Amino acid sequence: MELQGIEHRTVTVNGIAMHVAIKGSSRSPTVLLLHGFPELWYSWRHQMAGLAALGYRAVAPDLRGFGDTDTPASASAYTSLSVVGDLVALLDAVAKGEEKVFVVGHDWGAVVAWHLSLFRPDRVKALVNLSVPFTPRNPAQKPLESLRAGYGEDYYICRFQEPGEMEAEFAQIGTRRVLEEFLTIRNPDQLFLPKGKAFGYPMDDLIILPSWLTEEDVDYYASKYEKTGFTGGFNYYRALDLNWELTAPWTGAQIRVPAKFIVGDLDLTYTSPGAKDYIHRGGLKKYVPFLEDVVVMQGVAHFIHEERPQEVTHHIHDFFGKF
Repeated sequence: MELQGIEHRTVTVNGIAMHVAIKGSSRSPTVLLLHGFPELWYSWRHQMAGLAALGYRAVAPDLRGFGDTDTPASASAYTSLSVVGDLVALLDAVAKGEEKVFVVGHDWGAVVAWHLSLFRPDRVKALVNLSVPFTPRNPAQKPLESLRAGYGEDYYICRFQEPGEMEAEFAQIGTRRVLEEFLTIRNPDQLFLPKGKAFGYPMDDLIILPSWLTEEDVDYYASKYEKTGFTGGFNYYRALDLNWELTAPWTGAQIRVPAKFIVGDLDLTYTSPGAKDYIHRGGLKKYVPFLEDVVVMQGVAHFIHEERPQEVTHHIHDFFGKF
C-alpha cells in the first residue's frame, strides 16, 4: 500500500541521469530524503507515505552510484561537491517554485545532507539527520589515516578502499546475503571485515529477518544491487581523502540551518569511541549552532527509519511543522 501513488522519474542532473521517486502534491512543501549505504530511495517508503499523508511532497532520489541512477566509474566523482551538485540540480528540476526545501538524511545521506546545508544553506529550510552526526574536518590528519590508526586495516571502511577487493569477496558471498548481513546488524560494536572471513561466521548460517524487514524488501534491494554491484557505494568511502582535500576551505565552518538529530542507542555510529560525548556535551552544537533537538531512540539500531518508521516520521513532522 505504501508504494501506491509513487511517481518515478529520471532527471538529467549535473551530467548524470538520476532516478527519483516522488509522492505528494506538487503544491505541498518538498522534503528531500537522502538514503545511505547499502540502501536506495526505497528505504524511505514508509516516510514517503507518512509525509505525503501529512501534507508534504516527498522526493527520494537514488544517489549517484546507486539503484537506477548513473554510476560514474571513478571514485573521484563521489566527493560531496559532486553529490551536492546533483541535489541542487535535482531541486532546480523538481522543486522549481521553492527557494528552500526540508531535508532528511540517513547514513551517507546524512553526510551529504550536512554538506548540502554547509555549502548551500540558501536551499535548506530545515534539516533532520539520522544516525550520522556532522564531523568537522580535521586539518591535521586525513580521514583514512585516522581510521587506520584507530581501528586497523580490517575496519570496514579501510577494507572498502582497494578497488575490486571487496567487490570480489561480496560476489563470493552473494548479493542478497551481503544485504541481509548489513541490514540486520544490531551489534553496537564497530564493524570489521577480516580478509577471507567476511562477516565473521559461516555464510550458510540462517539469517532471520526482523519484523520490520520483509523478504520482498530484500528482493527489491537485491534486484538493484545485482545489476549495479557495490562499487558505486564503495566509491563514497574511496573518495574520503579526496573529499578532505577539496573541503579545506570549509575548515571550522558552521552549519547554520535549523537542525534535529536522531539516533538509535544501538547504532554503531552512536557507540563509537567519543561519539556520545561529542553529541551530548556541546561538540555537535558548536558546529551546528541551530541544532534544536537530539533524540536517542532506545533499543534501535542503525536502520532507524525502517525499524521505527512511524516514530521517525512523527519526529520529522514535529520538527518541520515549526517552519
